[in-house]
Amino acid sequence: MTCQNCVRHVREVLQAVPGVRRVEVDLSTGETTVNRSMESNGHTTQDLIDAVAAAGFTARAVSAGVEASTASRRPANWDQPLILGVVVTLFLAAGEWIFGWHGMAWFAWTGFVLGSLVQFHTGREFYVGAWNQLKRRRSSMDTLVALGSTAAYLLSVAMLFRGGEGHLHFLDAATIVTVIRLGHWIEARVSRRSEDALRSLMALAPETALRQEKDGSEKRVPVSALGLNDAVVLRPGDAIPTDGTVIEGESAVDEAMLTGESMPVDKRLHDRLYAGTHNLNARIVMLVTGIGEQTALARIIEAVYRAQTSRANIQRLADRISSIFVPLVIVVALLTAAAWMFAPETMLGAHAALAGVLWQPRLPEATWVTALMHLAAVLIVACPCAMGLATPAAIMVSANTAARRGILVRDGVALEKAGYIDTVVFDKTGTLTVGEPRLMRFVTYLGDDARPALDEMRVAVSLARMSSHPVCKAVAGYGCEPYAIRDCREIRGRGMEALLELDAFQTEPYVLRLGSLKWLGGLGTDFSRAVPFINEWAAKGGTLLGIAVNQHLMGVIAVRDGLKPGAAEVIDQLRRRGCLVCMITGDHPASARAIAREVGIDEANVFAEAGPDAKPELVANLQSSGRRVAFVGDGINDAPALERSDLGIAVQRASDISRNASDLVLLRSDIGVIPEALGLARVTLRKIRQNLFWAFFYNVAAIPLAALGFLSPMLCAVLMGFSDLVVLGNALTLNWWRPQLGAPVKVNNAESQDP
Repeated sequence: MTCQNCVRHVREVLQAVPGVRRVEVDLSTGETTVNRSMESNGHTTQDLIDAVAAAGFTARAVSAGVEASTASRRPANWDQPLILGVVVTLFLAAGEWIFGWHGMAWFAWTGFVLGSLVQFHTGREFYVGAWNQLKRRRSSMDTLVALGSTAAYLLSVAMLFRGGEGHLHFLDAATIVTVIRLGHWIEARVSRRSEDALRSLMALAPETALRQEKDGSEKRVPVSALGLNDAVVLRPGDAIPTDGTVIEGESAVDEAMLTGESMPVDKRLHDRLYAGTHNLNARIVMLVTGIGEQTALARIIEAVYRAQTSRANIQRLADRISSIFVPLVIVVALLTAAAWMFAPETMLGAHAALAGVLWQPRLPEATWVTALMHLAAVLIVACPCAMGLATPAAIMVSANTAARRGILVRDGVALEKAGYIDTVVFDKTGTLTVGEPRLMRFVTYLGDDARPALDEMRVAVSLARMSSHPVCKAVAGYGCEPYAIRDCREIRGRGMEALLELDAFQTEPYVLRLGSLKWLGGLGTDFSRAVPFINEWAAKGGTLLGIAVNQHLMGVIAVRDGLKPGAAEVIDQLRRRGCLVCMITGDHPASARAIAREVGIDEANVFAEAGPDAKPELVANLQSSGRRVAFVGDGINDAPALERSDLGIAVQRASDISRNASDLVLLRSDIGVIPEALGLARVTLRKIRQNLFWAFFYNVAAIPLAALGFLSPMLCAVLMGFSDLVVLGNALTLNWWRPQLGAPVKVNNAESQDP
């Protein structure tokens, strides 16, 4: 491998092997680490080697010990062939440009010997890469470098053995090989910075843990030796080795590296702990509940890696062009040589016409020398790597930046889609609100002779305790004894229903219901007596639940969920960015409007009493009007809308990642990162476009200039390496991106309106 494009190809072919979970390729050492699942479907290490060979590269399996010894033999910063190339190139340059030795016979033969060493030792990787690709009827950047440097080298050899007349170009050949290899050395080290976030995540979990034995003693063991239900002692300052729950003690835990939360989180008995976080100020004991790939940290690492190595749609055009680029450049180079050889007057005329506008370089005197030098220049200056790296480099850095801010990006396509969003739809509960409702008040309705002789709150608690919905949890916490109900079922987006038989003499079981007023009203329950209570709490933004037995109204409960801190600021930021903001909820319309007023959402964009099917329908209606819609939900009942939207954003805790199918996952409940995520995506798209523009502009401009004699092969080598670094450097600026929340962003069709 000679460049990051080679790294990308190797990674892609290995990922295509069934059972491969993760591939890490290090260009600087030439080492590849493959992480495979337990179910590899019979595929062996030889299958991995064959996959690499089919892509035009060679590979061999090494053990951990061999790998370590191989790495230890490498110089800390430079490899030996590159050092040789730099020393020889500097010597030849000094001899020609400073000491004036270029006309001396001894210097010509010294240049031949030293140039040959550089050509075939420093440049060996280019020849090997070109030959491996040629055997599979392919071509790559190695092909261009090998052909271009060989043309300059053989030209000089031919001139030397014909008597040494004219200017020899051993310096050009050595410079081509050395500068391009130096550029790839720099590229390898620059590109490693784009993977910093992933390496930081992988380094979070400690290698050992303090296990508490059954007799109460403590033993330091490798983390790999821990099993489920083991007890682990955590002292102040310890990194938490696995996922678990607190079974003894209380402490504060720093979860910043995992979730982006800056403040420590207090942990008490039965609270969840996550691998990679840090215990801060007290001794606690945890029970191991997740190890290895079952931990939240492992799933986060997997998500970040998947995003880094994925492709965006915008990359397909660059890939198609890159696939035919090298053969096309070879054809252009041959045509250039033929034109300078057989039609020199025409080429000199074109050269002279542009020289007055550009600059006047010195051309070789001999026609055949001019033809070969310009052929070499065209081959060297062309750079398919810049086109290949334009998109993946930006996506990798952007995924890392997002991960550091507590945002997991599913893949490059999700990041690309996020950059075009102009409408954001919020599900109210758990996104705009805290997601921990409290029972505020309830009212009982008597006076109906046919009213069943049941306690309305026992009915409510009996049903609520069977659901995991946050509103039901608030009701279930009311202190009363539940009834022994049967055949309980949850009707998604509406409420709970069950049967109750108090004794054997009851002719028919009672039908108990707890749920939305709209649902119960549709089943025949009369809420006319509850209108004052409903209006009062709806105006306060409360969620109203009706309690009914058969069709009889037993009572109404008011539950209220507090707004998340900063929710209004988030809505304001999105609107100033040009986004239409909507809210959808199953609440009473008055309650929904009250919440909308608090956060600053226009009442025309509030959709209340929405059943489970209404959310994806709303998304579809907005999309049909030409909008690109992001849906923000808590991942409980929002799966259809998250799937239907252009961009699904799930507000979840780290423990829920495995159940998530959204495009973006927020590892903390703070929705303030949503404007940041959309802003980062837009900046990433801008970087991708800038990289693609540079890659195309560079090649479109540089190849004609080289063909017409304005760029020497040495200068072409410098420019080719520089073009790669421009793309990588531009992508790396995303590491220092900061949201500019005060500046409005213009988005097409983003005026606030009633859809």
